[in-house]
Amino acid sequence: MKVNIEIDCTPEEARAFLGLPDVSKVNAVYVDNLTKALQGVTSLEQLKELSQQWAPMGQFGIKLFQNILEGGAAFAKGATGRAKKDD
Repeated sequence: MKVNIEIDCTPEEARAFLGLPDVSKVNAVYVDNLTKALQGVTSLEQLKELSQQWAPMGQFGIKLFQNILEGGAAFAKGATGRAKKDD
């Protein structure tokens, strides 16, 4: 049997329902700081230097983070990587 449930709610309502913290104030500060930091960038070299400060591990760190997120999403969908046994 397959049951589908569709819930129509805002992201804020979903976070409250799931018991997740409200990070809107932290996000606003982050976006503000990011905007201020990028206002002084006028060349690709400055952008590269700024990105290296934010992600010291460079592409490896970004790829590692991406793999963690993809693994979590696959796990949430039930894709554990193991073959299912026939009963």
